[in-house]
Amino acid sequence: MPANLTPEYFKAEKWFREATTPDEKFLALEQMLRVMPKHKGTDHLRADLRRKLSKLKEAPAKKGHGTHVDIFYIPRSGAGQIVLLGAPNCGKSSIVAAMTNAKVNVADFPFATTAPVPGMVTFEDVPIQLVDMPPITADYLAPGQVGTYRNCDIIGIVIDLSADVSEQLGICLDFLESRNLLIDAETSTVDEHGNALGKRAFCICTKSDIAEAGAIAGLKEKCKYRFEFVEISTKSGVGLEKLSALFFSLLGIIRIYAKPPGKPVDMTDPFTLPAGSTVMDLATAIHRELAGKLKFARIWGTGVYDGQNAQRHHVLNDKDIIELHFG
Repeated sequence: MPANLTPEYFKAEKWFREATTPDEKFLALEQMLRVMPKHKGTDHLRADLRRKLSKLKEAPAKKGHGTHVDIFYIPRSGAGQIVLLGAPNCGKSSIVAAMTNAKVNVADFPFATTAPVPGMVTFEDVPIQLVDMPPITADYLAPGQVGTYRNCDIIGIVIDLSADVSEQLGICLDFLESRNLLIDAETSTVDEHGNALGKRAFCICTKSDIAEAGAIAGLKEKCKYRFEFVEISTKSGVGLEKLSALFFSLLGIIRIYAKPPGKPVDMTDPFTLPAGSTVMDLATAIHRELAGKLKFARIWGTGVYDGQNAQRHHVLNDKDIIELHFG
């Protein structure tokens, strides 16, 4: 009986062939099993994939005498990590160069960026990590590149408005969808084993100063996802301020300023917490061991009077000032 495998299966199979880490191979195999038609024609293939999964689960970590450095592993820094994705010469490096002090290679030829380049963007008083990446094409992806997207907080899809937006969008979405990298109705943030899956994404539309009229409207029509779209020009600077504000908004975080008892509040270096965090969450972020000894807190901010006592479960708002008292 023929297997009659679906396009979704072949996408997952391609993902598996290109995977460079055991974790990526594991996720790809699970996706192949998930989308494979269930009938007698696929029984042998299904059994073979399950054997491969078992081997990956049982395989011990390889021990070598040398130290292997994964250039695509970028430790998070700042309040969140946003990683750029796009086709060659779409403007990723120009964005990082315009918004950070990172030393990126901005060039007019493709594949000038061969490894991730992190830089720090500052939105008001919040540092946010922005990572330039090698480009992708329909036929090429740098080995190990998926891991950077798997480990980030937000993916920024970069589209050159002066070029073929449909082709660029197709390349990016095919890459993200085939590897379960997008949060949607079918893909959550983690799989049943707790492995990281989908990420939130948005579109940065570059070269707005030389794009034809209606380019961004056409892009939105072609995109089946309800992404946020921001139109920018790195040459004129138009849209860059809005872009940094969007970074902060998409990360879903709030700023909290700590006030030591009897001392002035420190308004220069806020704590950043997920939106919806409580007084107790702040205490834990400051000192996990001391958090259990929290007696009470005073708060200045949204919906309270200055210096009001706040319970441990009080939900904090952006730019609240908190004074914690420990027993």
